[in-house]
Formats: sequence, C-alpha cells, structure tokens
Amino acid sequence: MGILLKGGKVLTGANEQKDLDILVEGTNIAELGNGLREEGHTVIDVAGKLITPGLVDLHIHLREPGGEQKETIETGTKAAARGGFTTVAAMPNTKPVPDNVEQLQWVNERIKETGDVRVLPYASITVRQAGKELTDFEGLKNAGAFAFTDDGVGVQSADMMLQAMHLAKQNDAVIVAHCEENTLIHKGSVHEGVFSEKHGLNGIPSICEAVQIARDVLLAEAAGARYHVCHVSTKESVRVIKDAKAAGIKVTAEVTPHHLLLCDEDIPGLDTNYKMNPPLRSKEDRQALIEAYRTGVIDFLATDHAPHTKEDKDQGMEFAPFGIVGLETAFPLLYTHLVQKGILTLQELVDGFTSKPSEAFELSFGKIEIGGIADLTVIDLEHEEKINPDNFLSKGKNTPFGGWNCKGWPVLTIVEGSIKYEKESVHA
Repeated sequence: MGILLKGGKVLTGANEQKDLDILVEGTNIAELGNGLREEGHTVIDVAGKLITPGLVDLHIHLREPGGEQKETIETGTKAAARGGFTTVAAMPNTKPVPDNVEQLQWVNERIKETGDVRVLPYASITVRQAGKELTDFEGLKNAGAFAFTDDGVGVQSADMMLQAMHLAKQNDAVIVAHCEENTLIHKGSVHEGVFSEKHGLNGIPSICEAVQIARDVLLAEAAGARYHVCHVSTKESVRVIKDAKAAGIKVTAEVTPHHLLLCDEDIPGLDTNYKMNPPLRSKEDRQALIEAYRTGVIDFLATDHAPHTKEDKDQGMEFAPFGIVGLETAFPLLYTHLVQKGILTLQELVDGFTSKPSEAFELSFGKIEIGGIADLTVIDLEHEEKINPDNFLSKGKNTPFGGWNCKGWPVLTIVEGSIKYEKESVHA
C-alpha cells in the first residue's frame, strides 16, 4: 500500500505547470502520471495544489546540544516539516561544538532519535570555533560531516583558512564561511547606514563582509577547494563573487529571505526582531541581492533559521543576540512578496530551495523522478493567512514578519515516503 497524491500540479522547468498524480511506495516514488490506479493506496486529493520536490535548507541552527531552551533537534525539525523542508543542514555553533568524531556521532544519534526531517550536520573548521587549531577533517568527514564551517564567526587567520582549504580539497569537502573581518565590526549591532545613524548605534560596515570573501576566494583558488559563502548581504560581496566565478574559482553563495525582502530603512524602531548577522543592509544592497539571485551569481536560498528566547531578545538592540527564525515562513514570504509581484518567477523560487542547493553540494535531492527518494512538498498557492509567531512549532518566535499576510503555504510534507506534516484540511 502506498500514498497516492492525486491531481496536483508540478512545474515543468519552463515556468509552466502540468497536472500529475504521484504514487509513493516505501521510501521512493513508484509512478508518475495521470489517472493512476487508486485501489489499495491511501489517496490524498491535492487537486489544484503545487507539488514540489521536498524543500532543502542548507543553513539552519538547531541549538542542541547546549541551547535547548531556544530550540531542539525535535522542535526545529518539526518547524522545518511545517515549512515544507525535507532536508536541512545544521550549523555547529552548539555547546559543545561538533569538532571531534565523538561529538559528531552524538549529534547523528540524536538526529536519528528525534529528527522529523533529514538533518545534515556540519562540523566546525576549527576546534571550538576558536580559530586557533584545525579539526580532524578526515575523521569528521568519515563520521558523517556534511561540510565544514565556523558559522557565526569568520576564520580570521588567512593561513588557518588556507590550511583548511587544503584539507577540504584532500577530503572532497566544502568549506562554508560566515564572512566577517572582526577588526571592522567595531561592536556594531546593525548595518552602518540610515538606521544606525538615526539611533546612534555602532554600525557594521558592508566592507566587513566583502573583504573576507575577497580573501577567501583567492585562497580557494590557490588550494583548488570548493568554497561556499553564507548569507550574502552586500553589493560589494556580490561583485567579488561574480568576479570569482568569472575567473573559474569554485565558489557558490546563498541569500536569505530577510535580506531579499527588507533593508535597514524598514526597521520600525529598536525592535530586536530586526537584528540579525549579517544585518539588514541598504536599499541598494537589497536590489543587488535580488539581481544576483536572478542571474545566478547567488546560487540558492537559505533561511539562517536562528531561534532565541524572548528573554534574550529583550536585552535591547546593542546586547540582544543576532538572529531570526525562518523555517516556517520562508516559502510563503518569498512567494507572496517576490513571485506574486513579478520580481521572481515561481520556478526561480522553487529551484532556490530544491535543485539549486542540491546541485551546489552534489546532493541527490531536489527532483521528482520515478525511483527517486520520495521527498515531496505540497503547497497551497491560494490560501492566505497572517504570520502568527504564537503558532510556530519552533521554540523561537523571533521574527520581524509577524502580522504579514502571505499566500503559498505548505500543507503536506513527505520525507522518504512518510508524512511528517499535514495541515488538517488536506486529508479529510
């Protein structure tokens, strides 16, 4: 007995949709077609709704171990399933850090025990993410490390990063970087621009990010390594990445929904739900990011889902931690405010959360094909509702998008043939 998704629509690759039934048996897609036989299967009528490959988010924070008051693997992956995500990659800024084989094995066991979707764990580049000593790349890769990153802090030593690039090359691994030159931060809490000036806050200049990307792409070229830039936020960064790609350097990049939708002029006051790192930049930066994504300079989308407690976020703009949640709102936000406004096509949005991240990291996900893994997301493009953080499955409620009206809500998420999220109205 399988699951038959009846009458859904899929994208054909040319921004067009066609009707398709999908039969799932076991963990795989068994049949694709029209009028597939219903007998002996659980039939779910998804007529008129969009079926996409399971969404992929390669940049999230699950906080476990050490930050369970903010999020756990269980709560974070339930939030992911509700947002339509079937595969997520968890950053290593936990306590302790997965900087050794034993700790990474603990994380993998915890994922098996409590994870609702597929979780790919990052290992850190340096021990304790302190930037002083490299981790055991070979041992960690063999133990299941997805890629290597010190996300949350930029690797400050060029020599350390070059050594890491060489190790990554030797172990067929990707270096993933949060790019920030610490000497240029100056205790900043927001972007150095209109908002920081108005409120008398220390600002983080754009060059803080771009200068480290420029260093890193040259190091990646020297080592022949694969290099990925996290959450690009400035026009200068876009220029550096574009030039690096033109030079044949193996670099990819991601952008977040919040950097595509907001700039520093949109911050309504000293509301820490608008505090993230990198910060919301200028209007010109936002436009440059949209154009870079549309033209392929930026490869794919990622949420940088970063849950925090209300108490942490209540410490004010200077002292509250950086970060917002994003797993449960990413698709509807981008569909409503970019696709429906004609800024992106639906194909460009879906690809950014499916085929594009999968291609960049050589993963076997992000497509719908007979025999393929049955990771599927069903999305109601017509249903409209307000974002209400109180209803999030994530422990984190820290979002600047509370109250925004959105269409394009995921209503059914299937991971390896198992239903992991189902909106009540779907399967009566």
